[in-house]
Amino acid sequence: MAVALGIVGFGIMGERLLRAALAHDPAVLRAVAVWDPSPAAAARLAEVAPGLPMLGSAAEVIAACDALYIASPPSSHIPHAEAALAAGRAVFLEKPLAANLAEARRFVAAAEAAGARAAVNFPMASSPAVARLRAWQPGLGAAKAVSIEVGFAAWPRAWQAAAASWLDGAAEGGFTREVVSHFLFLTRRLLGPLWLRDAFVHRPDPARAETVLRAGLLAGGVAVSLRGQVGGVAAEDTNEWRLWAEHGAMRLRDWSVAERAAMEGGALRAWQADPAALPNPQMRPLVLRGQLDKLAALTRGQAVDLATLREALEVQEVVEAMLAG
Repeated sequence: MAVALGIVGFGIMGERLLRAALAHDPAVLRAVAVWDPSPAAAARLAEVAPGLPMLGSAAEVIAACDALYIASPPSSHIPHAEAALAAGRAVFLEKPLAANLAEARRFVAAAEAAGARAAVNFPMASSPAVARLRAWQPGLGAAKAVSIEVGFAAWPRAWQAAAASWLDGAAEGGFTREVVSHFLFLTRRLLGPLWLRDAFVHRPDPARAETVLRAGLLAGGVAVSLRGQVGGVAAEDTNEWRLWAEHGAMRLRDWSVAERAAMEGGALRAWQADPAALPNPQMRPLVLRGQLDKLAALTRGQAVDLATLREALEVQEVVEAMLAG
């Protein structure tokens, strides 16, 4: 029987996952209900999926589904997740786990103790480009260093404007939580536990999100340098994750393009892209399909490699430590 998917929060992320669910094999997973208190969200749902009900509360969605995707603002993640888990549902959360780190720690400890069916939506867990990096990694030899760079013409990005009230706030928003966290998850998956050595954060307005981040970390003993900024770049969103190693280097750029370069005479040769690489708009549906396949398996009690609550908590702890400067 197909897994019935409910969605709480119908902003851009809720819409993206719903579109992926509508395109998914209905014998595996099907969307059954959505809840968002915004009238604009109800209007968009009617356009995206005529006939799919916008129910009157999160509780009604939980009652109607087998698995709940939580894409509401961070401060509401844990209340929705706890209600769904108490009702025996599987849970798929957006990151960060919570706006309060102590609450996130308490929630993760309780969920782990209960053996909860829960995971976090770090899409790199299902990215073909990341799978290519993992395949290349052994051939590069010992890792020497990692660099992460992100840049934005403005924050929030244009497509996030509807959520600017919290995405541009110091309490829940900012590019470190929203974007850098993905690359910290990737680093943790490929190299090992993260440890923050130092960080510098600039906020021109203490109530608003950061505009500059500089940090040094270790991942499994490998040095990681991190640079992020708002302004000074032409692209709406640019990013690169790069691993330097004994026999060459590999990188992920612009979310979805895996490339590698061999070392020759002490210098890197030209970057060679994965022949299967796709621009992110084309790659995203493939990634989300993989995430939904794994969510369906998780709901059925099967082992999957989605981001665990513990991994998401470790990333959040580093992120909040960086933002504290």
